[in-house]
Amino acid sequence: MSNPSSLSPLPEDDFWMRGALKLARRGTGLAHPNPLVGAVVVREGRVLGEGFHTWERRGHAETLALDIAGAAARGATLYVNLEPCCHTGRTSPCTKTIIAAGIRRVVAAMRDPNPIVAGRGLRELQRAGIEVLCGVGGDEARRLNEDFACWIRAHRPFVILKTAATLDGQIGSRSGSTTRITSPESHEEVQRLRHAADALLTGIGTVLADDPRLTDRSGGPRRRALLRVVVDSRLRLPVKSRLVREAAGDLLVFTTKSNESPKAKTLRRAGVEVVQARGAGGRVDLRKVIRELGRREILNVLLEAGAELNGAALRADIVDKLVLFLAPKIAGGGHVPIARSFWPRIAAAPTLRLAQLRFSGPDAVLEGYFHDVYGNRSGHRKN
Repeated sequence: MSNPSSLSPLPEDDFWMRGALKLARRGTGLAHPNPLVGAVVVREGRVLGEGFHTWERRGHAETLALDIAGAAARGATLYVNLEPCCHTGRTSPCTKTIIAAGIRRVVAAMRDPNPIVAGRGLRELQRAGIEVLCGVGGDEARRLNEDFACWIRAHRPFVILKTAATLDGQIGSRSGSTTRITSPESHEEVQRLRHAADALLTGIGTVLADDPRLTDRSGGPRRRALLRVVVDSRLRLPVKSRLVREAAGDLLVFTTKSNESPKAKTLRRAGVEVVQARGAGGRVDLRKVIRELGRREILNVLLEAGAELNGAALRADIVDKLVLFLAPKIAGGGHVPIARSFWPRIAAAPTLRLAQLRFSGPDAVLEGYFHDVYGNRSGHRKN
């Protein structure tokens, strides 16, 4: 049996896979805890059916596209950004539906990171006589579902540290301040990051300094409210803060204090969930925080915090990806660094890999990874 990745792509495969990826992105905020998947059925340059997955709709992208195509799907090509499933879960296996539809060729962008699939779906299609090609648009497909890959493989959410800084590495003008320094274009991009996240994590220092709302203001649809999470060792969260006043089952506080303390009871009466996650030195154990969020089917955590929590998260080795917005400004004074931490040797400090630089309005945006959640890139830790 041939290797799906060794077959030669056709000139039009990239074009149609971009369409499948575009469809998949329409499931942002709607598909988790399932992956983002889009599918297009094509024959002789004509789209016969297309679909994308959302949790509430249940149907997988391939099935939706094939339902629209109907009998015309026989002999056509199916483009999908993720390997079709071959197991029974909330739905029947997509491989069975594809085979029954008479699809001649399947082009998948990547294999499913879920261990119960992981190549089995592609092999089942091959055994049925379907030509299978895997890898077209693979890099973009892996980025699209890196949070799902982390959660399904390591049983924890994918953590993105998002921060904004001046050219001299300052995120504020004074300790405890998170002064807005980037452009309107970057602010819009941050809202898109929030929309893609299941939870937004911050520290009590940021809450006390700014009294933020920590909401998704992208305007995009969501299946679940953005979970707002605060690390608050001493349980100092003000009952009159905007977070507490607007709490509606979407505010979670991790602390070292007892759940039966007077302050914990007061917060619970206000609609806040309080969870004890005591670590060493009177601090919240961030690894416990991440494990608990994974248990709650949180796939993607956006960390928006100050220097203290950023540094603690890097020391705890829970950060998978960095998104750093660099404003074309010089703050001077060395007040608030991106992360306040200490490593005895530079060689021991976290190293950003696969870093890319792009622009958002006048701001430069640096993106890169500390971990490889797929376990297949040289130099990255395997989860």
